Amino acid sequence: MFEKVNGKVVKVNVGMAGGVAARTGAMLFYTGDVSFAPHQIPGGQAMGGGGGLMRVAGRMMAGEHERTMLAHGTGEVHYGFAGLEVHVVQMQPGATLRVEASRLLANTAGLQSSIVSVMSSGGSGGGGLMGALRGAATGALTGQGMFTTQLSGQGSAVLLAHGGFLELPVGGPNPIVVDPQAFVAAYGNVQTELKTALSWRDAVGRGSGEAMQLHCVGQGVVYVQASEEKL
Repeated sequence: MFEKVNGKVVKVNVGMAGGVAARTGAMLFYTGDVSFAPHQIPGGQAMGGGGGLMRVAGRMMAGEHERTMLAHGTGEVHYGFAGLEVHVVQMQPGATLRVEASRLLANTAGLQSSIVSVMSSGGSGGGGLMGALRGAATGALTGQGMFTTQLSGQGSAVLLAHGGFLELPVGGPNPIVVDPQAFVAAYGNVQTELKTALSWRDAVGRGSGEAMQLHCVGQGVVYVQASEEKL
């Protein structure tokens, strides 16, 4: 649905796409009869209800996504953001795309979207809420969020990156090990596990991506940006 105009801009026929959700401020210009309205990504079910720590985690999950706008009507819209590189991912039924919200430019509105705990895709700190909260601690050091945006269904999405993209196939005998600050997204049946060679106390204040490593296994593709710069 999305077509690259150049390395930093995409265009899309909104009517043919069935509507487009894009981060606020990404619309560059459009032609035709197009209208825009605020759009909300629903939260995932990973944390459930409860009080105390559950409420803390829920608030963090609710804050994961970027503000988005839904475009619908008949016309063509051009999108880009902050001069960053763009990459179009064509989604197939049965596959999922997990992407940090700050690295998602836009997606066709027909895709199912939710916010999930990074620990639900194989975190290193143990399962459940405490594992997720430990993941938040390492996330504060690496720039890797505690929660991530998950898209599924048939359609397309546009990713953002500093300095261009590397597309790494996952499925060999060895995991793909990525610096969390360079990680953009994982597509397909890819499980991610955040590992560290340092204790929390040793790592405080260093902010070193090399101290934290994101191990990716399964079948699919991992997208990495050619930079450790945060979006």
